[in-house]
Amino acid sequence: MSEQNCLVANDWVCGEYLRTRSQELVDATVQHVGITVSSVAIGVLIAFPLALLARRKRAFAGPVLGLTTVFYSIPSLAMFSLLLPLFGLSISLVVTGLVLYSLTILVRNILAGLQSVPEEAREAARGMGYGPVRLLWEVELPLALPALLAGVRIATVSTVALTTVGAIVDYGGLGTLILDGLDSDFKAQVLTASVLCVVLAILADLLLLGVQRRLTPWTRVAAAKPSRRSRVRADATPAEPEKVA
Repeated sequence: MSEQNCLVANDWVCGEYLRTRSQELVDATVQHVGITVSSVAIGVLIAFPLALLARRKRAFAGPVLGLTTVFYSIPSLAMFSLLLPLFGLSISLVVTGLVLYSLTILVRNILAGLQSVPEEAREAARGMGYGPVRLLWEVELPLALPALLAGVRIATVSTVALTTVGAIVDYGGLGTLILDGLDSDFKAQVLTASVLCVVLAILADLLLLGVQRRLTPWTRVAAAKPSRRSRVRADATPAEPEKVA
């Protein structure tokens, strides 16, 4: 009886809300995940060639990085308003805005990863007869994966948060529930949708971290080696003799 009364009392925590609105929560969560995944995936597809262009021709590096930074500096409401004449009130409007926001993080991280590839590795691959395309896919890209995946993690968590702004055009996933709850002072809906957003961001980051560790096992080995060497050196270092007064 008390659980049923929590809706009437408009409590922040209400089990009856979860029971009666479960399908609404599931639908909003699925939309939130779909918008996030689509935005980040499209962002990677656009950011990768831009990073290659900036790396190959330095004259383009400044304009590419500058333009993506400008996109990120535009407030979300202004961004959606600028895109409104092109896409109307649709999910494409939200996805396009989120893609533009993700480019700043993705382009910089992909470019940083490609630039961090040792020149010795490139020279060795060329000496073995690797052409530019094979060199990129089999040598440079694998070595750039840690930075690339780190950028994807940051962009994904950021996109989970920014997706909620899509509520202004009714395509904000859990953000739509948050906005509706704020308008109607529905506390249980606001709190539940907000908690789910946080959980989505944490789960997405943990999932991508697991993928990163799985695809780049050498980074764990490299991180472990210095600590082992330092312990060996510490054990081998003779103790400093005591000074005689």
